[in-house]
Amino acid sequence: MDALIAAAAQALAQGDPIGALNWVALREDGPALALRGIAMARLGDFGRARPLLRRAARAFGAREPVARARCAVAEAEVALASRDLTWPENLLDSARDTLERHGDRINAAYARHLEIRRLLLIGRLDEAERKLAALDPSPFPPSLRAGHELVVAGIALRRLRTAPAREALAKAAEAARRAGIPALIAEVESAARLLADPAARLKERFLRLDEVEALLASPALVVDACRHAVHQGGTLVPLAKRPVLFALARLLGEAWPGDLSREELVTRAFRAKEADESHRARLRVEIGRLRAALKPLAGIAATKRGFALQPLAGEIAVLARPVEERHAAVLAFLADGETWSSSALALALGASQRTVQRALDSLAAESKVQSYGQGRARRWLTPPLPAFATTLLLPAPLSED
Repeated sequence: MDALIAAAAQALAQGDPIGALNWVALREDGPALALRGIAMARLGDFGRARPLLRRAARAFGAREPVARARCAVAEAEVALASRDLTWPENLLDSARDTLERHGDRINAAYARHLEIRRLLLIGRLDEAERKLAALDPSPFPPSLRAGHELVVAGIALRRLRTAPAREALAKAAEAARRAGIPALIAEVESAARLLADPAARLKERFLRLDEVEALLASPALVVDACRHAVHQGGTLVPLAKRPVLFALARLLGEAWPGDLSREELVTRAFRAKEADESHRARLRVEIGRLRAALKPLAGIAATKRGFALQPLAGEIAVLARPVEERHAAVLAFLADGETWSSSALALALGASQRTVQRALDSLAAESKVQSYGQGRARRWLTPPLPAFATTLLLPAPLSED
């Protein structure tokens, strides 16, 4: 490694991409192209970073497989940062295998972290946890150790395990300080704020994540409008794929300990202007389905004017989103400050791209999101949701817990 390359690499390690570019901006050899690509990515210019990394991989050639693999890992990181979730996973797997075969275990571990971060982003938490458990973080340098702990914290936050998340974030903060990289320190601080920001609402009171965790562990029957489920203790009834049943459960939960009239249930759950006989017949059917679904936790009693939810034990609490927004899940992903394509949002949300595009168009009409670019290059972004944690707005595979 010549002196200029060494100086540029040192500048990047210290979090100074401008300094790195000053050393290698005019060079076209493989190491210089790779360092320029990484520096451009650190500056947020992903459009220029990826072509530079690809040119670097070609410049290294087949005789330098480790260098080519490192370029592939760097490009995968840029793809993740730019929310290109369709970047071929097999290329990252191949690069990681090459690095492991040649003894570059640190960069191989970093490649594994990128894979886990992608899984976390699209909500495949079980798979992310399994892959993370196979990694031993003890030999990692401070920067990679901070990233490892951020992934641990991210999974814990999505699982609503605030104590492990707080512990991991403390370790990440210490590692980031030892690494001395300002951007990494800022990322850890941003993640830590999720524990202090309001994450949900109970009637008129905002709850932090630890308070939500305590509520879900209490004897109360919780109608969870953040995850579209009803649960009590260790029993969970997911209703995310049965929106009418969940709407009825929430309405009855909000009316508890009283009842709710048939007319109001019809107009609010079915969005009908007025209740006719066909609506009343449908209501009887849907109430029967909801009664069967909630049988382990509660009953539904018919009253003179409507229906009432009756828990088998404890009280009923309706946990609502901190901000009621029809497309809250889309806004939650965009609130990370990165730019997203509609295809990446569809993959992360588990929805069709057309459904996501309709949501984005609706939000754009309300000036809540904005876009730039055309066609496949079109990207969407929005300012972060102010003073709210978005953890409970993200879709979660509750049935896996």
